[in-house]
Amino acid sequence: MSIDLLIVDDQPLLHAGFRMILEAEADLRVVGEAVDGRSAVEAARRLRPDVVLMDVRMPVMDGVEATRLLAGPGVEDPIRVLVLTTFDLDEYIVEALRSGASGFVLKDVPPEQLVEAVRIIADGGALLAPSVTRRLLDAFAHRLPRADAAAATTADLTARELEVLRLMAGGRSNAEIADELVVSDATVKTHVSRVLSKLDLRDRVQAVVFAYESGIVQPGKVIRPPDG
Repeated sequence: MSIDLLIVDDQPLLHAGFRMILEAEADLRVVGEAVDGRSAVEAARRLRPDVVLMDVRMPVMDGVEATRLLAGPGVEDPIRVLVLTTFDLDEYIVEALRSGASGFVLKDVPPEQLVEAVRIIADGGALLAPSVTRRLLDAFAHRLPRADAAAATTADLTARELEVLRLMAGGRSNAEIADELVVSDATVKTHVSRVLSKLDLRDRVQAVVFAYESGIVQPGKVIRPPDG
């Protein structure tokens, strides 16, 4: 079963390069290309690819708005978006993550890592480590508006689920969370799944963004293990 892809970038050479890399893999198929955000949204809605590789800085409509229309809050049957960027510390990336992107890769990433990234996103995963997302948010959180309803929704979380969310936002893996809370990996997975479900979040990347927006984690704050 192939993974259908839509490549969105306003540079023809990058289109050609990405297509060559991706279509060299037996399980990957490029079903379309677009050169700006507006045409990307139209193509994605028509073709329904498994993953959209989305540039952020484009004419007509940028990749952030296109991502919001394809994967943002309230979108029925969202399409998974992998953001392409030239710089790994970029305000556009933060906005794209807030708008529903499942992760990002640098445009000069080695071919094997690009392929791996596409497969991870297509499989329903979040590409980048939460610690990377946290570094981005630490740099730009002071410019981001708080989500008014975010804090209220945490009332549905149990004390343990809230603690798991804090640790996720601090970049902890499931194994590290299990060690800190002295529980099994299976228990942590259950807590993570419940947190995502209760907060209507798609993956751990969005959980980190939510933790910042709701004030659960403050920019620059070190997340320490609980006492005992």
